[in-house]
Amino acid sequence: MDKFRMLFQHFQSSSESVMNGVCLLLAVVTVKLYSSFDFNCPCLERYNALYGLGLLLTPPLALFLCGLLANRQSVVLVEEWRRPPGHRRKDPGIIRYMCSSVLQRALAAPLVWVLLALLDGKCFVCAFSNSVDPGKFQDLANMTPSQMQLFLAKVPCKEDELVKDSPARKAVSRYLRCLSQAIGWSVTLLLIVLAFLARCLRPCFDQTVFLQRRYWSNYVDLEQKLFDETCCEHARDFAHRCVLHFFASMQSEMRARALRWEGHARGHDHTPMPEPQEELDAERGKAHLRAISSREQVDQLLSTWYSRKPPLDLLAAPGLLGSSLSYRAPTVATDARLTQHTDV
Repeated sequence: MDKFRMLFQHFQSSSESVMNGVCLLLAVVTVKLYSSFDFNCPCLERYNALYGLGLLLTPPLALFLCGLLANRQSVVLVEEWRRPPGHRRKDPGIIRYMCSSVLQRALAAPLVWVLLALLDGKCFVCAFSNSVDPGKFQDLANMTPSQMQLFLAKVPCKEDELVKDSPARKAVSRYLRCLSQAIGWSVTLLLIVLAFLARCLRPCFDQTVFLQRRYWSNYVDLEQKLFDETCCEHARDFAHRCVLHFFASMQSEMRARALRWEGHARGHDHTPMPEPQEELDAERGKAHLRAISSREQVDQLLSTWYSRKPPLDLLAAPGLLGSSLSYRAPTVATDARLTQHTDV
């Protein structure tokens, strides 16, 4: 149980591990989906190529889009590409690195589908049965062109009465299947060689630029994630303070009415109760919430974060957010962790 908990915490803390896990899951789902798919070629001259190529290319396109949607970095990439420069310049190298990382993970599941379809050969036989050169098969020499096209269209359907137990059909099907498997294994070998060369030759070159782009791409992802978490914490605390403020105002109003109704009869004053909002702030010490006390200030904070992100320099002069959001000073002594999230 402890090892499982440590593994789960590792996946939670590492964005790359999560994306690799999602990529592997999509690949496994692709294999399961292809194995359970019922392939039925129409065996018609006009529709064989459309059905075969559609089945070969359409599911990979859908899996590619699913890979983009499941990858959180694709959204971060678009946000980083389209954001205003503000106080932080945009590095095209970081955007290219993030785009490459997103595309590599999104292409894993489509490649698995295409390779499975090529190695299986059914889609290829259905798509290109009418494109076979009849001169390679002697059994087709005695047929007229119309009979030949009809016969080739029926090649994927081995149970059809026209081609059942026909040696020519078996020869054409075997030829197309062998060609499909040859293409599939060639593509597989090419991908393995490219991955091997990329892994082995990368240490031979200068790693400075690669490490810098990898570091800052991870930084952009983690910064956005921490900002979202801090916004959720701010929203919860702000809502809590608004509710407490409402109850405190209602308590004061009801206390004033009780004093007017019962003060003369009982002849004593009520002891004032401490404000729950002030007591909560004194207990928690969340001074960064005291300045954000209205919707306008929250909207200005979010707008400033989007339009003028702070420079990547912790020694830079403060005041990037303007004078209306002056909550920097008290946050240093109260809550260091929240200061890192809200000091935008």
